[in-house]
Parts: sequence; C-alpha cells; structure tokens
Amino acid sequence: MTTLIAPRVHDIGGFDVRRAVPSIQARSVGPFVFADHIGPAVFAPETGMDVRPHPHIGLATVTFLWSGRIHHRDSLGTRQDIGPGDVNWMTAGRGIAHSERTPATLRPSGHALHGLQTWVALPKAYEEVEPAFHHHPADTLPRAETPGALLRVVAGRAHGEESPVQVFADTLYVAIDLDPGAEVELDATHPERALYVLEGETQLDGTDIPPMHLVVLDRGARHRLRAKTPVKAMLLGGEPLDGPRHLWWNFVSTSKDRIEQAKRDWILGNFGHVPGETEFIPLPVR
Repeated sequence: MTTLIAPRVHDIGGFDVRRAVPSIQARSVGPFVFADHIGPAVFAPETGMDVRPHPHIGLATVTFLWSGRIHHRDSLGTRQDIGPGDVNWMTAGRGIAHSERTPATLRPSGHALHGLQTWVALPKAYEEVEPAFHHHPADTLPRAETPGALLRVVAGRAHGEESPVQVFADTLYVAIDLDPGAEVELDATHPERALYVLEGETQLDGTDIPPMHLVVLDRGARHRLRAKTPVKAMLLGGEPLDGPRHLWWNFVSTSKDRIEQAKRDWILGNFGHVPGETEFIPLPVR
C-alpha cells in the first residue's frame, strides 16, 4: 500500500519550507534523507532569500528550481547562480560550509522562488571524501517527452536515461511536469521510491493526491500518474541506505561521535571561510 505524508511547514524568514523527509513514516527514501519544498514564494522588492553560511558533513545537497534564482557560495571558493532546470550538487564529505542567497540583480524588483532541495546520504565508504561542488545547466539533463508530459532526469537513472550528475549510489531523481489530462507511468526499476507533488491536482492510479504531499510508492509497482490541472512533481529514491544514519542540524553520519566532532569543528572555525561572507549561523543550542 502507498503511504501519504503531509510535510511539516516552517517559516524561514518570510517564506514557507515544507519538510517531507525525514518523517515518522519515511526516515529516508533510497539515499534521500531530507527533502525540503521551497516556496512557492514571491518576494517583495528589496527582499529575498538569505541563508547565512552553515556547515555540512556526510551528505550531498541537491538543489533544483522551477522558478527563481539562488546564488551559492562555499568554503571551496565556489560562486554559482542556479536557475530553473539547473542542478547544483554539493558533496560535503568530510566537511564544507556554504551560503544561499537571492542574487543581488533580482533584489530591486519582486521575484518568485519555487523548488526542491534534498540531501543524499553518502555511502559509508564515501562519508569522508573531499568536498566538491558541481553545477549542471538545464540543457545538459536528459529529457523524456510524451504528449503533455516532460520528464527531466535530474540525478541517477530513469526511463532509459542517465543524468550527467555524479552520484555515489543508485539514485532516482526525476522532475515531472504534466499538462491537464496528461498521464505518465512512473519508473519502477528502483527498490525505494516516493513522489512529491509540488503543485497541481493529480491522481495516482485513479486516487486523488493532494498537492504538497509525499507519497511513498509500492516496491516494484507500475504506478500511473494523471494530471487534472498543470502539475509539478518530483520522483525520488534509489537503493536503500547501507546502514542507519544519524541526523543532527546540518550533519549526517553513521557515527554519533563524528557528529560531535563536527559540532566542535564548527565552533572552532575548522570548516573554512566562505569568501565574500561576514555572517554565519551559530551552532544551535539543543
């Protein structure tokens, strides 16, 4: 049986973020241990998104947008805008710090932002790899198109296509856009799968699925998705994790001791400086 999950809603400074993973019903889906639906938001002139520098270990962050732009900076010296249809894949490994802000060029006028940011837990053998950042423009992602349906393979493999984004485990990550009345069969080749509907009214195998909800799919089932209105959705999953993961703040690890070390490293400034930034997010007290 499929499982329907309503995400928790957080206000992070003037716009909503909906967290669908982790939850009681789904601690992870394939290698994905975190999924945040950003927006949809419309910022007033002279406002925007401002996520100050913060650290990560043991994971890769994956950012994909349907609208808006985000400027990424990190402790490797990377400076990169991401726009609709692009992919930012940041491998934290042994440790990286980064910030995410609305580009200065967009701030004078009102602008929209809508997308999904996920964390992929790195396999045990890669938890301490060197940190890295890779940007993939929209036109480099493989597409599968049928009448009224556009499927973009953001990371991993699906529908006979494979993304150029380097992954560390078998991964399923597909952006789905459907016109009203369009249907698509969801890739069933991965052991763990879930569908997150960002926008629109849709049906899964004839049953209505509310927008802004996650559906954990049946293993091996050939589910069919049908749009009643224009729909934006993301199919995610892959092979199961190779063991339990501990999550604390922005840290993911197989070891609680490693997370304690990461806490100390952030307090001591051992993650490195993000060039161009003077602010940072302090370690939470909890």
